[in-house]
Amino acid sequence: MEMKAPRGTHDIMPEQSGAWQAVEDVIRRRCARFGFEEIRTPIFEQTNVFARGVGDTTDIVQKEMYTFDDKGGRSMTLRPENTAGVVRAFLEHRLYSGPMPVKLYYLSAPMFRYENPQSGRYRQFHQFGVEVFGAPSASCDAEVIALAWGLLKELGVEKLALHINSIGCPTCRMEYQKSLRAYFNDHLDTLCGTCHERLDRNPMRILDCKSPECKAVAENAPKMIDHICDDCKEHFQQLKTYLEVAGIPYSVDPMIVRGLDYYTRTVFEIISEDIGAQGTVCGGGRYDGLMRLMGGPELPGVGFAFGVERLLMVMEALGKLPEVDRTSDVYIASLPNDDARKKAFELCMTCRAEGIRAEIDHAARGLKAQTKYAGKSGAKFMIVIGDDELANESVRIRNMADGTEIESSMADVAKNVLSLIHA
Repeated sequence: MEMKAPRGTHDIMPEQSGAWQAVEDVIRRRCARFGFEEIRTPIFEQTNVFARGVGDTTDIVQKEMYTFDDKGGRSMTLRPENTAGVVRAFLEHRLYSGPMPVKLYYLSAPMFRYENPQSGRYRQFHQFGVEVFGAPSASCDAEVIALAWGLLKELGVEKLALHINSIGCPTCRMEYQKSLRAYFNDHLDTLCGTCHERLDRNPMRILDCKSPECKAVAENAPKMIDHICDDCKEHFQQLKTYLEVAGIPYSVDPMIVRGLDYYTRTVFEIISEDIGAQGTVCGGGRYDGLMRLMGGPELPGVGFAFGVERLLMVMEALGKLPEVDRTSDVYIASLPNDDARKKAFELCMTCRAEGIRAEIDHAARGLKAQTKYAGKSGAKFMIVIGDDELANESVRIRNMADGTEIESSMADVAKNVLSLIHA
């Protein structure tokens, strides 16, 4: 039987992982500047963490979760998103007893959703996201948007569009849902079976349905932005003011509701205009009721998530993937006898201790084959250790680009290689 990665998963090969690491380095630096600290949570949780936190009317909970019973008969789920797990960790470790706000991020965290694989969308995928707890002000919403916006700009994704909306609070949403039910009841024949079920439980989920028929009906549905209460209007106005202060252009998109039940007030998406419909690279919003829903205190929250694969896909399409040098600084070739190989190993370890990327032969190849390999590998410099070098305790360091050489004692090899690298 041919062994392949499961459908909807992918291997990140060495020629790709360098770009991942370079992007992750940029993300870590930006998060540090904004005062965020990293959190790492388990890749599986008790199923009720997601059923309660994400919402049992969402596509994720209804259709996409990888759920299993462990050997103790407990229902567990591979995490389909990370906010609910981060909230669980926040509560379990009582972070609410310390200074507020608490600003957390997670990076290249694997997520799992059983959905139809397509370009930039996998069944196992990775996310970068941030969560802020304990900050009710719209300035915090603007800050997390600014983090995401500036990060994309730093990574070379220039043609961006920020779409924002307010989906209100539980108070104003009750009246809005009555309007939605009345509207969709007039279009029952057009709605899919799943949306029939949503109509009574959470009609706002219909606005996020992927069915073309449901999307067409939803376009003319009442808009939440027209039904929000005065407090939510004020919060949304403040968000727009802070975005203007930050110099971030935006457009109000009343069709954004996001796919998770826990959102309140602010929701947003950042889209790369260079690659059209598949260009949504970031989405997030505010979730002021989630903490209480999961058994914790009444604390507000706001955050976002990037799909790392989607982000890299956008960067690749724009020619902005970082170029990573995977070549060694120096290749140390030697005669295949024990004395020469031991000396090559010793010099290699000395170079590495000084921060030099050094390689030696481990395949017992002859000196000619090693020299040929050094050229093909892209090594910047090469050292050859033969009988004369052993006897004299000196070597010649060859520049592989132009063939020039300098002589060096074995004791000074690392120092001289560093000088050549930085010349």
